Amino acid sequence: MLEITENIHLADWEIEFQAIRAQGAGGQNVNKVASAVHLRFDIQRSSLLPIYKERLLSYSDQRITQDGVVVIKAQRFRTLEMNKEDALQRLKELIQEATKPVKLRRATKPTKGSQRRRVDEKTQRGKTKTLRNKVDF
Repeated sequence: MLEITENIHLADWEIEFQAIRAQGAGGQNVNKVASAVHLRFDIQRSSLLPIYKERLLSYSDQRITQDGVVVIKAQRFRTLEMNKEDALQRLKELIQEATKPVKLRRATKPTKGSQRRRVDEKTQRGKTKTLRNKVDF
């Protein structure tokens, strides 16, 4: 069982692991041992609340497929167990990001002083450009 927050837990059946061979250099052992991990998590079938599912599905993250399946490939470490822990941690961070409340933006107006400075800067810039023109004698 993976604990996301104190009230959000994922059961073991919701997360699927597949051991694969890691890419890159690894010496004699790399072609024999499947030490990398593909973690698959189906958002639609999960026990998450619908609002969190919607947020996860709305992310434009390359780890989330069009079918709504999160695929995380972990191959940072040399052992299968460490890569599993790494993949679970990355899934946990992704879901925690979706559980954070969305901060509402309040529209603000620029201050009078900043408006005045902006206009003054524009007029100064215009004067500088007029001085670059050809001079008529």
